Amino acid sequence: MDFPASPINPMLAKVAPALPEGEGFLFEPKWDGLRALVFRTPDGVLLQGRDGQSLNRYFPELVKVLGEQLPKGCILDGEVVVHGAQGLDAESLQKRIQMSESLIGFLARKAPSAFIAFDLLAAGGRNTMALPLKDRRERLERLLAAAHPPLHLTPQTTDRAVAADWLARFQGAGLDGVMVKAADAPYQPGKRTQFKVKHAHTADCVVAGFHWHTDRQEAVGSLLLGLYDEAGVLQPVGTASTFTVEMRRALVAELAPLRENARENHPWREQAADPEAQGAWHVEKALRWEPLRPERVCEVRYEHLQGPAFREATVFKRWRSDKPARDCGFDQLAVATPAELGQVLTPWR
Repeated sequence: MDFPASPINPMLAKVAPALPEGEGFLFEPKWDGLRALVFRTPDGVLLQGRDGQSLNRYFPELVKVLGEQLPKGCILDGEVVVHGAQGLDAESLQKRIQMSESLIGFLARKAPSAFIAFDLLAAGGRNTMALPLKDRRERLERLLAAAHPPLHLTPQTTDRAVAADWLARFQGAGLDGVMVKAADAPYQPGKRTQFKVKHAHTADCVVAGFHWHTDRQEAVGSLLLGLYDEAGVLQPVGTASTFTVEMRRALVAELAPLRENARENHPWREQAADPEAQGAWHVEKALRWEPLRPERVCEVRYEHLQGPAFREATVFKRWRSDKPARDCGFDQLAVATPAELGQVLTPWR
């Protein structure tokens, strides 16, 4: 039962299609942040990332607060988040780990981070990972009884109806779904013994171009998607790239008619004139893309929004030949309000 040493591989989760029925489960919100373990040792605080590396330099303001609030000899598992005007701001969070050290202090003041704890791996200098989750939770609640923002204890419930309500209502603003954990399970580092039920979002998007899969122009790599804003301007929002080899090749012929005269008056003609333009369709290597007349619509499945765009490539579901391109706007995207977020995580200030 000695105090565990860093690094520890965080416990992982598998995707489940729905909330399970029956007894013995604990449900928690799934937060859209950066997974981290907090080691409070006699020497200070270590924020360990999922890859085992220190995150201290990226979140100095959080390291300071955790050192002040947490007793020595504890290890917490949780999520580092940044709270913005529209809920949890994943974009600001990602900027932290991309910026130079000279800019991190500025970002820490402009958009300070917080930590949401959801598990206890050690307390009082002793390992608690072998204890059932329900017991670890009780100890975590006692440990954080006097905690205050930016240190938070995640909500938890045994009521499936409450978890279903979270899943149905709090789509966006930082809630990425619901975690499902066995109440009697020990903490198993690196094991996928927990479950996550994620929101299933769909959107109808305008197909305004595509990336070639190879330089040989034999297959489509990804479709370039757009949505109309309130001013009626088509804005780039991301890509769809989950196609079979056969479909990639078939798309070349299927989209060929839309390539005719596509560069003339294309809403993204500035990007079209630059073969290395990446914009909202950033990829590791700049790929040449072909503009299309923005006339066809496809339905895609997506998980996250980051600002006005999809954070990852979407999953192509089907063509929507029945829907006019002009009807594809941002108003179809479901995003929870910051007030709703406060109903789940209280207090937040």
